Amino acid sequence: MKINVKSTIPARASIFLILFDSDQEQENADILSEYSLNREDLLTAKNSTRVFTNLENNIRKTLILIDHKGKHTFQSISDQICQTLVKQKEQLSSKLVLDLRLMADDIALESVIHGVEMSRYEIGLYKSDQSPHPLSTSDAEVVVCLSSASKTAKTRVKEAQIIAHACKEVMDLVNAPGNKANVPFITNWTRKAAKEAGFKVKILNKSQIEKKGLHALMAVNRGSEWDPAFVMAEYRGSKNKDGKVLGLVGKGVTFDTGGLSIKGHNNMHYMKSDMGGAGAVLGTITAVASLGWPIDVVAICPLTDNCIDADAIKPGDVINSYSTRTIEVINTDAEGRLILADALSYLVKNYEIDHIIDLATLTGSSVRTFGTACAALFSNDDELSDNLIDSGMETGEKVWPLPIWDEYNREMQSDVADIKNLSTRPLAGAITAAKFLEAFIEDHPSWAHLDIAGMAFGDTPYGKDKAATGYGVVLLLHFIREHLL
Repeated sequence: MKINVKSTIPARASIFLILFDSDQEQENADILSEYSLNREDLLTAKNSTRVFTNLENNIRKTLILIDHKGKHTFQSISDQICQTLVKQKEQLSSKLVLDLRLMADDIALESVIHGVEMSRYEIGLYKSDQSPHPLSTSDAEVVVCLSSASKTAKTRVKEAQIIAHACKEVMDLVNAPGNKANVPFITNWTRKAAKEAGFKVKILNKSQIEKKGLHALMAVNRGSEWDPAFVMAEYRGSKNKDGKVLGLVGKGVTFDTGGLSIKGHNNMHYMKSDMGGAGAVLGTITAVASLGWPIDVVAICPLTDNCIDADAIKPGDVINSYSTRTIEVINTDAEGRLILADALSYLVKNYEIDHIIDLATLTGSSVRTFGTACAALFSNDDELSDNLIDSGMETGEKVWPLPIWDEYNREMQSDVADIKNLSTRPLAGAITAAKFLEAFIEDHPSWAHLDIAGMAFGDTPYGKDKAATGYGVVLLLHFIREHLL
């Protein structure tokens, strides 16, 4: 799909999306009169569609009017645009005009483009009879009409396209079933993304993982038919030797049965989403490289599924880890923190990192605490925490802090090993999971853990069931652009 930025309305277009602010009555009147609309039409225009015929040119025009009134986040505008266009899919042609002359905000411009791009997402990855989206055909074009078609606006549009593409790639990974998006599939995807975007990637296979001493990852993988992989991606874009280096870690459990501590059958099919953290991390480094931002990013994703076999680890087993700490496995369904433990230790011991952010669909406790409103945030760095909160509020991909006080350490003490992977008390589950991870950051002073269990998979406009949201990519990219560049 081509996107062109212009300052005039195409003469023979038929589909218009018009973003307006109902508080700006005079400005609205001047522009909307071009569409034969008046003040009364606007009163019922919010989230509605008007269709009328221009008799002079005999062109049937579909007008989609969206009221951009008050303070909106990136995500709220994007979602509104996306949902509206998804509902109007049957009305769309291969040419769409976005009349944004009443809007000068660069962030709003990016969010509109993001919403248009996201509306093109097709969830039917394995449907045999899916027809192409009208805006995905070879001749599809979106014309963005602004009061001033500046170079800055064109740059913002291009950036928004790149970010939306990364989000959709992540959604494809997370929506794909476990027998499709297995470890080999994700490693091949990563190599392809690295080649296209311009970052380096090294992937350890099973024998290399064993040799490196990534014992916790190997333990979780023991019940799997697929060998594990340990993805290490690097983008070196900083031109300053003293530039900040951001370390990202993503939980990559391609399917989670719970292991011998097996999950209930209800909704287990949604456990294909348990690699949402890895997806967000890989999508972020791909976008940063594609954007050519002047920053260094190191991304690590341990990959395996968590299945049941005669060799699978058992509750009560004691396993080793890359950090050399021994771990008592209380519950095999607390596997994500095990593979993250190895990844965090490896990152800190082998790279010079200024800030660490890990993302994981880690606990049901975080969902019971926050629902689907935000991710749970844990951090030992107040400035990093505040910046992530600010980025969450600006983008709509919200995070909110919970404590990691020393009082919770007692819950993770084991009688037979250095640490246990689950508290035996059914309290503060998200917090104790974060305390477990904290033990493996080797006292790094700037670390944040995002428990995204309630955010990576949920209700979307694309289908009837829950699906991937792409959560985390927009949040991390905003954080990088606003606080690290």
